[in-house]
Amino acid sequence: MSARDSILARLRATSIAETLPLPDVKTWFDAHRRNEDTDQRVTRLRAALQAVKTEVHDVSATDWIEALLRIAASKGLRNLLIGTGTAHGAALQARQPEHLKLLPYADAIDSWRDVLFDDIDASLTLARSAIAEIGSLILWPNASEPRLMSLVPSVHFVLLDVATIHSDFHSAITTEGWKDGLPTNALLICGPSKTADIQQTLAYGAHGPRELVVLLRHAEGAAA
Repeated sequence: MSARDSILARLRATSIAETLPLPDVKTWFDAHRRNEDTDQRVTRLRAALQAVKTEVHDVSATDWIEALLRIAASKGLRNLLIGTGTAHGAALQARQPEHLKLLPYADAIDSWRDVLFDDIDASLTLARSAIAEIGSLILWPNASEPRLMSLVPSVHFVLLDVATIHSDFHSAITTEGWKDGLPTNALLICGPSKTADIQQTLAYGAHGPRELVVLLRHAEGAAA
C-alpha cells in the first residue's frame, strides 16, 4: 500500500463526528435579556456612545433641524452632504439654511470624488435603528444614502428615532426581519473612527469621521 493509499484509508476509517445541534439562540436571549423600558434603553445607549467621544443631542420631530444647524454653526461647518429622496433631507432643504450649504448626493462618485474627499465638511444620514446593549447605531446604506456618506466627511451627523432602539442585537435582527433580506452593507457604528498604535494610544479620524454627532429624535410630546 502506497503512502497515499494509507492516508486515504485512515481518513475513510475515521468515523464522521455526529452533527451537533445548533445553539438555541432565542432561548438564551430570552433568558438573559434585560427587562428595560424605552427610557432605560436610551440611557444605556447614550452612556455607551458618549464613552467613546460621541456627541448625543436630544431633539424632537419639530426642532431637530434647528438643533442640527446650531451644532453645525458651532463647529464652523460650511456645507453638509445629504441623501437624495429622503424625507429628512427634503425637510432640511425646505428650511433653506443661510449659513450651511446643502449638497445632495446626486451624482456618480467618479465625477466628484475630489470634492467629496477635499471639500465636504459633514454629512447627515438616518439610522435604521440602534442597539442599547453594545451602544451601536445601525445604518443601512442604499442608493439614497450611500456608504461613503458615513465614511468620508470629517463630521457625521446621524438622526436616530428613539422608538427604533433595541435592547440587543438579537432583538434588532428578529424584530426587523433581517433574515428576509440583507443589504450589501449593514453598518454598526459605535463612535467616531478610531485606531490605536502599539502603545494603545487612540487616534480619532484616521480612517473615517473624526466626530460623530447623534441627534436623538424623541416623539413629539415625549420627555427628552
